[in-house]
Amino acid sequence: MASVLRVLFAALMTCSLGAAALAQDPASDTGQPAVQAQPVIQQILVDGNQRVEADTVISYLLIQPGRPLDPQTVNLSIQTLFATGLFSDVQIEDRGNIAVVRVQENPIINRVVLEGNRAMDDDKITDEIQAQPRAIFTRARVQSDVQRIIEVYRRSGRFAATVTPKIIELPQNRVDLIFEISEGPVTGVSRINFIGNDSFSDRRLRRELVTRESRWWRFYSSNDNYDPDRLEYDRELLRQYYQNRGYANFRVLSSVAELTPDQESFYITITIDEGEVYNFGEITVDSQIEELTNEFLEAILPINTGDIYRADAIENSIDTLTFAAGASGYAFINIRPIIERNRDTQTVDVEFVLDEGPRVYIERIDIVNNTRTLDRVIRRELDVVEGDAFNRVLIDRSRNNVRRLGFFEEVEVTETPGSSADRARLLVDVTEQPTGELAFGAGFSSTDAFLVDLSISERNLRGRGQFLRFRISASSRRETIDIRFTEPRFLDRNLAAGFDLFRVNSDFLSEASFQTESTGGSVRMGFPVTANTNMQLRYTIRNDNVLVFSSASAALQSQSGNRTTSVVGYSFSWSQLNDPIEPSDGFRFTVSQDFAGLGGDVNYVRTEIQSAFYYGLWRDIVASFTADTGFILGWGGDSIRINDRFFKGGNSFRGFDVGGLGPRTVSRDEDTGELILGDSLGGRLYAIGALEVTFPLGLPEQYGISGSVFTEFGTLGLLDTVDQIDEGTSPVFTVDDLALRASAGVSIFWDSPFGPVRFDFAEAFMAEEYDRTEFFRFSTRTGF
Repeated sequence: MASVLRVLFAALMTCSLGAAALAQDPASDTGQPAVQAQPVIQQILVDGNQRVEADTVISYLLIQPGRPLDPQTVNLSIQTLFATGLFSDVQIEDRGNIAVVRVQENPIINRVVLEGNRAMDDDKITDEIQAQPRAIFTRARVQSDVQRIIEVYRRSGRFAATVTPKIIELPQNRVDLIFEISEGPVTGVSRINFIGNDSFSDRRLRRELVTRESRWWRFYSSNDNYDPDRLEYDRELLRQYYQNRGYANFRVLSSVAELTPDQESFYITITIDEGEVYNFGEITVDSQIEELTNEFLEAILPINTGDIYRADAIENSIDTLTFAAGASGYAFINIRPIIERNRDTQTVDVEFVLDEGPRVYIERIDIVNNTRTLDRVIRRELDVVEGDAFNRVLIDRSRNNVRRLGFFEEVEVTETPGSSADRARLLVDVTEQPTGELAFGAGFSSTDAFLVDLSISERNLRGRGQFLRFRISASSRRETIDIRFTEPRFLDRNLAAGFDLFRVNSDFLSEASFQTESTGGSVRMGFPVTANTNMQLRYTIRNDNVLVFSSASAALQSQSGNRTTSVVGYSFSWSQLNDPIEPSDGFRFTVSQDFAGLGGDVNYVRTEIQSAFYYGLWRDIVASFTADTGFILGWGGDSIRINDRFFKGGNSFRGFDVGGLGPRTVSRDEDTGELILGDSLGGRLYAIGALEVTFPLGLPEQYGISGSVFTEFGTLGLLDTVDQIDEGTSPVFTVDDLALRASAGVSIFWDSPFGPVRFDFAEAFMAEEYDRTEFFRFSTRTGF
């Protein structure tokens, strides 16, 4: 009750005071509000400025002499001065007819010092921050730079990095700005896990990602450092992988990166929704151009109803339609694919709508940031030139062509308006990367024993896009020195040309009693025939010296001596593989022929055909069939010398030793009648096929171990008559038939820290008495 009385009393007192004030206000009698007159400014003074001129300060003000000084104008003037970044404090004082503007200037940065950055160069940091010597110091800008430095370290995989800014005040309102950096450890990726992947294993999906799991032997790579931007790119790669295999509704639901308590690594978990496998349904074309009929365009589409849905097939169809329209004289067309998914039938209907778009031409193409690579090396990879019609497909293809060179980390092509509405400019922005390489390799195998390899190569010689390599290698069987040079765009055409100089010494003592010394050179040129086929032409001249030991048989003694071989040849290849390194679908086919006899001492025609077919059975299980064959025929009365014949075995026919099958010199034991094996002679004809199924072994992927089961079958033989020695005419005679050989076994592949290792266990269950078989073989190779 007392509190209520106090409130009523306060209200009555307020009303009484208000009434009294109203009675004393003269204006209240007339009903007009009271207006207090604002002072008019006669003069503006500036105080506290050291570097900035007073007139400059006054020019930013909204208050002016001859005008009243109202609070709103004062507030806006203070905000304007702060926005210049020149001042740390601003006050405006009213002294009647004089306005005094008091300012405190921000210091000037004398120098910027980085401390503690051992893993990253100063330039990489200073290029990212705003603070620079002789720039104005503001605390907001310093805090922004701190975040920029932390972001730079995060991009390099150091998420535990901290930055502490410090200021040292100097005379004349100057400061030294110091960033103390604690870099912390490199934050790697301990594990990448997938949730929701029923059709493909974790291991198979990890191969599609750029991000890799951290392993101690990956010290040369930064892809095993966690980078959120890279992870976003990995999400897109996963989407492309699934959508190119029929999963039209595939989604990445989430990608979560969890930092371990020690802040040294991340666990990445990617949750996906695969959806169902879709097929292409109805494929139609709606052309708004009379000369391009729907029937014609539908007939040339590379996709058909019933095919497995692939997102890249739609892009290829757009390319095909664009090319067809361009060939018919319509460079300015818009192609819009209308995609409709039918969940009930699990089909995707696609309608391509074509209409003639606005006519826009490329006015100019500018290339920037190519400090080393010449402009013409980049321009010749572009499918468009100045004056061409603007074509988005060709521009995107040009960007991929430039990236395929391997000279640049990043390639961006952007378009800007030209001098008129029907003109456009292209800006090609590249970021160069190192292209030279000094490599030293060492290895060991059951075939070559030790192996040492030293090479120096440059893929972009003098910025001209040329390739140059000098290589020296040595093993227990072979010593090689070679120089290789390639001009990828000979005469500025899509024609690769180059030459090779070589010297090779080979030791065949384990297979036969002879050695060879070959010295020579070759010139070659290659060009694409279509998007998936290539042709290579070559000419080789070499001198071969065959050294045969005196104890060798008559079949080898006739091969001794020097010969000069002049060879012209070609190779034609056709590839439709989905992955050039680890294919799981498609095929490749290569045919090559060499003609010797255009000069020189040797005459022959050699033909070889190689083919391979791959088919994914399930997840990472891939079946393959390879078939290789070759035949060499002498002409002009010449027989085939031993160094030109085919030798098979080892890696080329598992279950048999190197040179372990085919024609051979033998002798017969007088007591037992058994054959005593002599020298391998090689053959003029071979045909070898292999069926193989590769699969993971179920071990953790970080071990890098997989396996395969295989069977190989084929034959080798057909010596020239003059090189055969019949039994009975000499204690040592030749055996030569085209009997079928076959083997079966398993292989273990290990992606070890020292390089790929392969173990082959094979049993030759069909072999001749004079063949040399082997059950186990291994090989490895590494670079450091």
